[in-house]
Amino acid sequence: MACLLETPIRMSVLSEVTASSRHYVDRLFDPDPQKVLQGVIDMKNAVIGNNKQKANLIVLGAVPRLLYLLQQETSSTELKTECAVVLGSLAMGTENNVKSLLDCHIIPALLQGLLSPDLKFIEACLRCLRTIFTSPVTPEELLYTDATVIPHLMALLSRSRYTQEYICQIFSHCCKGPDHQTILFNHGAVQNIAHLLTSVSYKVRMQALKCFSVLAFENPQVSMTLVNVLVDGELLPQIFVKMLQRDKPIEMQLTSAKCLTYMCRAGAIRTDDNCIVLKTLPCLVRMCSKERLLEERVEGAETLAYLIEPDVELQRIASITDHLIAMLADYFKYPSSVSAITDIKRLDHDLKHAHELRQAAFKLYASLGANDEDIRKKIIETENMMDRIVTGLSESSVKVRLAAVRCLHSLSRSVQQLRTSFQDHAVWKPLMKVLQNAPDEILVVASSMLCNLLLEFSPSKEPILESGAVELLCGLTQSENPALRVNGIWALMNMAFQAEQKIKADILRSLSTEQLFRLLSDSDLNVLMKTLGLLRNLLSTRPHIDKIMSTHGKQIMQAVTLILEGEHNIEVKEQTLCILANIADGTTAKELIMTNDDILQKIKYYMGHSHVKLQLAAMFCISNLVWNEEEGQRWHCSSTWRDGSALAPASIPRPCYRKYRN
Repeated sequence: MACLLETPIRMSVLSEVTASSRHYVDRLFDPDPQKVLQGVIDMKNAVIGNNKQKANLIVLGAVPRLLYLLQQETSSTELKTECAVVLGSLAMGTENNVKSLLDCHIIPALLQGLLSPDLKFIEACLRCLRTIFTSPVTPEELLYTDATVIPHLMALLSRSRYTQEYICQIFSHCCKGPDHQTILFNHGAVQNIAHLLTSVSYKVRMQALKCFSVLAFENPQVSMTLVNVLVDGELLPQIFVKMLQRDKPIEMQLTSAKCLTYMCRAGAIRTDDNCIVLKTLPCLVRMCSKERLLEERVEGAETLAYLIEPDVELQRIASITDHLIAMLADYFKYPSSVSAITDIKRLDHDLKHAHELRQAAFKLYASLGANDEDIRKKIIETENMMDRIVTGLSESSVKVRLAAVRCLHSLSRSVQQLRTSFQDHAVWKPLMKVLQNAPDEILVVASSMLCNLLLEFSPSKEPILESGAVELLCGLTQSENPALRVNGIWALMNMAFQAEQKIKADILRSLSTEQLFRLLSDSDLNVLMKTLGLLRNLLSTRPHIDKIMSTHGKQIMQAVTLILEGEHNIEVKEQTLCILANIADGTTAKELIMTNDDILQKIKYYMGHSHVKLQLAAMFCISNLVWNEEEGQRWHCSSTWRDGSALAPASIPRPCYRKYRN
């Protein structure tokens, strides 16, 4: 069996294969076991730190032979162990090396090796497995294919500090979602790993800590369990807090902070708990300091953003801790011309990864400004902040663009900023460019922000309309992504609020009656509610109501009937009755109700409904139907309600703000 590199690389490597490399492989086939063992040992010494030699040996077929020797019952334990060591060394080369090893089915062979009673051989197999599983080209699912593997790894945790370190590292790299978390949790990961946090080995403690961070992430079941775990008489959160102390290595402080953050976000620890407010949050702010390495600053900022995202009080505390808002501005200046970095390799690395700092800063600014107006003002007043965000919208990195859009979206919740900073920097222009051609993850956030820019008090509304937003938004309503359909119809709803007849006609023409009614039967409740809100805003002011109903009256009345007869919740039926109340406010449009016995009976039925919201909505319908225009103003169930009553508006400034999305 041949395990070769991809063709272009293989050809270039083959041309450089030396007689010495062939000699190493030839010795693996010697009939004398001792010579084979010595050949493997010599091969081990030859490949250490030599990627060229590793590639040569792989091309010459060393891997299949090494795997054969590793699995042969007649091979000595020492030979098997040395083969595992060499395979591990080959895996430490390039990603193409790892791909070649995977093609030779190395993982099943190494997992089989774990059944051996010899500890040294087990450790060598685990070390090689660790190297392979931590490579980005290795599918995590390979660890879970055989149901007997995880329980056997759990059993091996007690064998030595090396098995503990390697197995925890494998788990932390291969736990990539709720399914993997559940498998590890059900096989006793929490109980088997908890005591490793007090190990005398720093590496074991760190890998155990990393395991808990990936197990707890967005997992309430694991997090609730961790809160009550005792290790040597101490609760796990208390142990994590001790690991946050300044005298601990930065890696340990950061990972402990992540564990506590994830437990807090999962609901296992209160946001006002001292271990969060006085320990975790300050630790993460410290990680944002310019004295820290790039990776530490990125991880600290992103973890802090996740911690404070849903909690106003944590946002306020963070904003005044160690001048965090100003500190984040340095993320955009890194590395500076007077950088203290003297290591050329480190400087080169940081230059290539500086975009990660900008991404992290945008994320944290977005979380900080999610709710508090004063914080938003401080962020925008930070040096060149708006210019940096606008520049971020056109960066080559998708992740930076997404973070910049999220930051803008967070700041767009401010009425004052929509009227001032957003207009001064013409934010709508780069945003419209982003919406033209972007991945769905960016489109979702950008279209959410567009909803805010289309509110009636936003100076950006008119130029956005002139730039072809109607067609773009109508296109979003046809997306297979429910979030994009919601945002598309939400933005149209805001656009139609108190709009001129021409704009409403453009919306109806671009959207089409057929699409409007498809949205009214959408399986997503949010889409249905926003479509009803759009209809309410379209059917406002008497001339507009009469005009629209004269051309679309039959279809609208049919849709109203179907919704009132369907199995919908109170809010949906209330919105639908509000549409009827608006139609009843028309001069000629009301005849479509007055001549429809079925609709009149439904209004009568809802007047006697047990729910007060539906009673009120039905009463407004009747009020508008019987009101004499000369006696006074009719009750108009339009989208201008501002008092928080049962008939909340479909589109007023604050209710139409989009919530921050992850």
